[in-house]
Amino acid sequence: MTIDPDLQGRSYPAGETYSVGREAIRDFARAVKATHAAHFDVDAAVALGHADLVAPPTFAIVVAQRADAQLIADPSAGIDFTRVVHADQRFVHHRPIVAGDELVAELHVDQVRAMGGGAMITTRAEISTVDGIHTATTTSSLLVRGEDQ
Repeated sequence: MTIDPDLQGRSYPAGETYSVGREAIRDFARAVKATHAAHFDVDAAVALGHADLVAPPTFAIVVAQRADAQLIADPSAGIDFTRVVHADQRFVHHRPIVAGDELVAELHVDQVRAMGGGAMITTRAEISTVDGIHTATTTSSLLVRGEDQ
């Protein structure tokens, strides 16, 4: 199946709420070797002016990938996940993600570009709190290899 070029411009609504927990932040920080005390110690985070533990900047990927999963699971998109190579990821933070946040992400397909027998798909996840406070924007580029690649 080929990638539908009409994906460009499609949006997927915010899905399930992601509850940011202290242990999720600590586990993620350990996994990415982020060592700042504000990721592990509430008092250290509060001393910096935050309400609770602060997630490392790349923690936004946890929420963004949940949004990307809607696109991957959409049969009309024509994406065979076994043929996907993650090409690029970018983050713009509008405020820190902290423990206790309740986050949702709306996904936008910004570009679909044919490349050989495959396609490069660029998506943008707009992450916000359930109260509508814009938290982060992530941009992801996925290379979907063609059948003969």
